[in-house]
Amino acid sequence: MSTVGKLIIDIETVGENFSSFDEETKKNLTRFVEQDPEDEAVYQKGVEEVIAQLALSPLTAQIVSLGLYDYHKKKGLVLYQTEKEDVADIVEEEMTYRSMSEKKMLQVFWQMAREYSQFITFNGRMFDIPFILLRSVANRVKPTKDLMRGRYLYQQSPSAQHIDLYDQFSFYGAIRKKGSMHLHTRAFDIQSSKEGGIDGGDVGGLFAAGKYLEIARYNGRDLVSTTELFDLWDQYLRF
Repeated sequence: MSTVGKLIIDIETVGENFSSFDEETKKNLTRFVEQDPEDEAVYQKGVEEVIAQLALSPLTAQIVSLGLYDYHKKKGLVLYQTEKEDVADIVEEEMTYRSMSEKKMLQVFWQMAREYSQFITFNGRMFDIPFILLRSVANRVKPTKDLMRGRYLYQQSPSAQHIDLYDQFSFYGAIRKKGSMHLHTRAFDIQSSKEGGIDGGDVGGLFAAGKYLEIARYNGRDLVSTTELFDLWDQYLRF
């Protein structure tokens, strides 16, 4: 990997089993769910919505796929969880898929991060990077770069610049209606990772069904889409 370079990052996450939580945790998670004594279905629907959102918090979910793409070498490495630990690497064109535990993923990521100076995400400031940081704490893995220092690029360290394309394309929230990555790829005529028939909401079900490689491949497609979006931003909007 490059000693000075750009690393594109994307993760996929899966929430814990709600039934495995202790009663206090369940109570904490559902405290805002509407309760109607005459309509239990309303409450159950609210609980289902809470369960559906467990994957969005590093306090109630884990990383099941962590994608890394070297911008200059045009090579990607997708680290993903499976039930087994002896799964052989799978190489498909520019992507290598490697099975390991969440803790090992984080160790590999932070070791690789030492070698890069720019880190590129889409909505990574609000999701991917905080998630990685807090899951690192949960797994007792020490981060090697401060990727949350300063929201604006001029505030950040030259050795750890985090370019969040969601911020860049919305001009840090100046655009009133901010769009998803799919809407950006559609508008800019880039192939969307969703064209494979999977989106983030499907990851939990795929993981439960043991379709680990499908998740990893989806993660890999996200890396490619993010890279192409970065190219457009870098060419037309970077000043």
